[in-house]
Amino acid sequence: MAHIVDAYLEKLHELEGSDLHLATGVPAKVRVHGRLRAIGEEVLEKEPLAELIDEILTERTRKIYSECNDVDFAYEIEGLARFRVSAFLTRTGPGIVFRYIPQEILPLEKLRVPEVILKYTKLNSGLILVTGPTGSGKSTTLASLFDHINVNQKKHIITIEEPIEFVHQNKKSFFTQREIGVDSPTFSQALRAATRQDPDIILVGELRDPETIALAITAAEMGFLVFATLHTNSAAKTVDRIIDVFPEDQQNQVRTMLSVTLKGVCAQLLLPAKDGKGRVPVNEILMGSFGLGNIIREGSVSKIVSLIESGGAEGMKKMDDAILERFKASEISAETAHLFAQQKQRFEHLRDKKED
Repeated sequence: MAHIVDAYLEKLHELEGSDLHLATGVPAKVRVHGRLRAIGEEVLEKEPLAELIDEILTERTRKIYSECNDVDFAYEIEGLARFRVSAFLTRTGPGIVFRYIPQEILPLEKLRVPEVILKYTKLNSGLILVTGPTGSGKSTTLASLFDHINVNQKKHIITIEEPIEFVHQNKKSFFTQREIGVDSPTFSQALRAATRQDPDIILVGELRDPETIALAITAAEMGFLVFATLHTNSAAKTVDRIIDVFPEDQQNQVRTMLSVTLKGVCAQLLLPAKDGKGRVPVNEILMGSFGLGNIIREGSVSKIVSLIESGGAEGMKKMDDAILERFKASEISAETAHLFAQQKQRFEHLRDKKED
């Protein structure tokens, strides 16, 4: 059955946008290639928008929305796409944001993400983290990795997500996809149960709290291959974030466990393309090694940068080097390179040069 919102979502699809924003008192907006733009001039009124939201809520999500004033869920238009949805109340009235999830899962080559991270899919156990800010393509990169496993390996893969984003059809592998709030109340409970469900691989949609992080590390230590996401933009910050989440008296134990289990970090950013047509991924790549384990165990996280610099032959790469490569290939502007660089002084001179 078609809903009022479907016309907006079809427009988002037509414009190749990533997000649709509907908010009380302003026109509908879409994010295209990282930039917000209005579609039409009609201001959205409080009551019609409340009806639009209510129309796509289930009994469960309607209850959460009425009790908490916000709710996350998935919405699908058959034959078009799935959408990750966040509905909420604001000072002026209701609002809702839709994130576009394409039906087709693209290979890393087409995503333009380094194919060296396919090495992660060949591991039997350990913890792999795909990191980056919201909207940086973490879920898309993970879906590509999991589709590669699905095509090439016979594995049982359990995904724990809120909500389920990419829906995987069974190929050589088979999937058990569980949605938080629908199939299990919390990430920690679903993750605890997953270790008893004979998985080969577990995906944790997001490491949000100490309990979930501890369980993910423990699952990797038990011999499962665990993939998860974090909102950090470098490998060193990722390790720091995981350890700092825990009380000081637990940090040494976590550091020891992480030194054994962490097998890779792929940090990802999406930068606006120089020609204004789309966005360009840049990735920092860290591969697990004996040296990495020692660095984490010693608490010398700053040495991870040097480890990445010396690991080029294994496919490791610093974020700033990836940004510089995109700049030299005229894919991003000097301003963009400088804005997203971690060592900005390295890019200062580029801004002074006149670009073609």
